[in-house]
Amino acid sequence: MEERANLINEIKKQIKETIDLRKDFSDEEIRELITNIVFEKTGKYYLSVSEKKEIIDDIFNSMRRLDILQPIIDDKSVTEIMINGPDTIFIEKNGKINRMNVKFEDRRKLEDVIQTMVSKVNRTVNEASPIVDARLEDGSRVNVVLPPIALNGPIVTIRKFPERPITIDQLIEFGSVTEEVADVLDRMVRAKYNIFISGGTGSGKTTFLNALSNFIPKDERIVTIEDSAELQIIGLDNIAKMETRNANTEGKGEITIRDLIKTSLRMRPERIIVGEVRGSEALDMLQAMNTGHDGSLSTGHANSPKDMLSRLETMVLSGSAMPLEAIRQQIASAIDIIIHLARLRDKTRRTMEITEIAGYEKGEIILNPLYEFEEEGETPQKVIIGSLKRTKNKMVNTWKFKMAGIPDEF
Repeated sequence: MEERANLINEIKKQIKETIDLRKDFSDEEIRELITNIVFEKTGKYYLSVSEKKEIIDDIFNSMRRLDILQPIIDDKSVTEIMINGPDTIFIEKNGKINRMNVKFEDRRKLEDVIQTMVSKVNRTVNEASPIVDARLEDGSRVNVVLPPIALNGPIVTIRKFPERPITIDQLIEFGSVTEEVADVLDRMVRAKYNIFISGGTGSGKTTFLNALSNFIPKDERIVTIEDSAELQIIGLDNIAKMETRNANTEGKGEITIRDLIKTSLRMRPERIIVGEVRGSEALDMLQAMNTGHDGSLSTGHANSPKDMLSRLETMVLSGSAMPLEAIRQQIASAIDIIIHLARLRDKTRRTMEITEIAGYEKGEIILNPLYEFEEEGETPQKVIIGSLKRTKNKMVNTWKFKMAGIPDEF
């Protein structure tokens, strides 16, 4: 292992001496140069072609890609990468977290890789501004925390998304929803019910939002608003995608979700999709839903539909001096349906509840659960058996179905 590392360092040194890396060489030219030097240098070693290729890839990734992260990112079965300093890398694969037997050359190399990632999406991260959200070219979401905030070296978390967005048919196959529920959600989206998806971290909110977006009629104009673009909405031609921008080093130039929601109203959207609501922008989103932008979709972190309402109240209060009663009335008139997701003890992601906001009465928002997840047992492999079951509650607000000429029975 040490001999291999020394060989790689020797080859890197020769490449730096051979060419001026400041000049604009193509990836093909760099790879060809690496290949020639590797075959020249490994003549005295007994290495197979695959071992030589591995060394070529390692050096190329170190120079032109994301170093030791590149093969992990290229592995489609990896869903999350967690880096706690240069020596500690964990990955999530098939719902299980394992430590990788690889590490960065040193802390400086990890910092170089971080700068490569964030600079490609015009983001900045340094000691003065040590936290940033970014994305990779394949759409993966990246969160970076640098020292002095991070105590054990730079911390990087990469949430990967499938190459092709998961469809509602796949969600049925995975057991997240039933065919009956998928049909109801299809009708709700087409009838322009405002839908809010809640759930904990890693419960599949973005994935579910992508799946729901497939039900949007193809002739509608959509505006998407996100902190870092990760939605994979396909099949819609008239779509405007917007992403927030951090302040520059002088503290100027910040574009927030609030700014984007306000400007989106001038873009003639038929629906607005806000990737995730976290703060005072909740008020702008609710007002957009209340002013003719029916069919809007969004997500938020919460442990239950009731908890989501409380969190929305807190978000609105953080940026407005509105009385609580007025905020609750805004929420009750803006959001029609809350879909709550969770990650269960067997690591599967399930839809736990579909609840209607049925109105506002005596200072309280009325929740009307339409579907609830019922657990029926476990397999010998500890996989939970269960599905969404229709409650006995009738849906109260069916007028959007009637206005759209869509059947409201379910």
